[in-house]
Amino acid sequence: MPRDLALAALNSQNLSPGFHERYLEKAFKEMPHLNERDRAFTLHMVQGVLRWQIRLDWVVKETVRFPFGKIQPPILNILRLALYQIFFMDRVPDSAAVNEAVKQAKVFGYNHVKGFVNGILRNICRHKGRITFPDRDSDRARYLSLVYSYPIWLVRKWTMEMGAEEAERLLDAGNRLPNLVIRTNTLKTERGRLIEILNDEGVNAIPLPYSPEGIAFDGFKGTVNRLKAFREGLFQVQGEAAQICSHLALPQPGESVLDLCAGLGGKSTHLAALMGDRGLILALDRNHFRLTNLLKSSMRLGIGSLYPVVADATAPVSSFLRHTFDSILIDGPCSGLGVISRHPDTKLAKGEGDIKRLALLQSRMLNRAVPLLKTGGRMLYVTCTISREENEGVVESFLKGNSEMAPMNLKDYCPEWGLDLIDDNGFFKAFPHVHGMEGFFGALFRKAWP
Repeated sequence: MPRDLALAALNSQNLSPGFHERYLEKAFKEMPHLNERDRAFTLHMVQGVLRWQIRLDWVVKETVRFPFGKIQPPILNILRLALYQIFFMDRVPDSAAVNEAVKQAKVFGYNHVKGFVNGILRNICRHKGRITFPDRDSDRARYLSLVYSYPIWLVRKWTMEMGAEEAERLLDAGNRLPNLVIRTNTLKTERGRLIEILNDEGVNAIPLPYSPEGIAFDGFKGTVNRLKAFREGLFQVQGEAAQICSHLALPQPGESVLDLCAGLGGKSTHLAALMGDRGLILALDRNHFRLTNLLKSSMRLGIGSLYPVVADATAPVSSFLRHTFDSILIDGPCSGLGVISRHPDTKLAKGEGDIKRLALLQSRMLNRAVPLLKTGGRMLYVTCTISREENEGVVESFLKGNSEMAPMNLKDYCPEWGLDLIDDNGFFKAFPHVHGMEGFFGALFRKAWP
């Protein structure tokens, strides 16, 4: 059952980031008899195939004697699933991976398909220690692309921007399986006490080095909503870098805050906690479903200062929002290159052209937010990507077009625990291979007095 469910998710042919997780989440709700172990196994296989698909496809290409493109997508996904188990799941015997793949091939009802799957997988098993890749010295970019399983354009981009050795460390870090990270809800408890509560529930909870509310779940299996601490609103699932961003917005009790792309509301609810739930937070997003979940989270966390609004931040929002705000947070849509470890399908879903398109979209959102900011107010621009065009490039363009906006050096405002995350230009920059967290960027601006 888990393998068939994993295959169905991969066959969905939807490459929007996070789709496969949402597909499985819906499927799990429709299959309450599926235990947590089988759910974890299913998710692990799907994410594993997406994480290593470029490398797995290379193995197939090196083995078959006809054009790779002639393999039907469902059959190719059967091979990918089996090969992921063979190369990356030590606890699954090769024979079991092959036999289950052959059973899946039988669904197509043709003996030659079953025989093809059986033959190619057994051949690979016999020679798996002798798989060859392009020469590292003569074709380094292609070698890294296949060994670490990243699109070659991204390998070349990161190599050009940060150097060969640094880029390879980043590629490696993006393939590591991340621990679940949560944020303490300081409206109800404090981190030390929450760690004690979680330990009592059987969770190995570890405080994180940067965010003062951050906790990692080491080796956690299952879903968080089974934990009493979650149901009681003592924490929210949120990555460490995202938690740091809320601190950099410098929220103050009693302020009015606009979260222009609230999503599921991780940052909105964190801002509310940092403000002691005193003030107004308008959480704007165009997705009604996300805002519905945000409202549920707010109620669970005990937040009363947050108000969700369905609207498109790329539209001229100042035409219907007559209120100006003390602070605006813009965590706009980006390429997501900093969160590949958690969302491996980003490798396949995003292309080089997306970066320029998204940078233009981000610039438009920033420009349209300026009239909504009070004079003297602050604006924090955040991305979860490692892309100069979407980060420094957007900032440079924004400042050129908005003379009333001035950059604020985050070194002057960041708490001591986060100073080494601020670069020489005053920007927040976190890297997976350097700081052990997701890749994020942040820039803070102030609207100058006339």
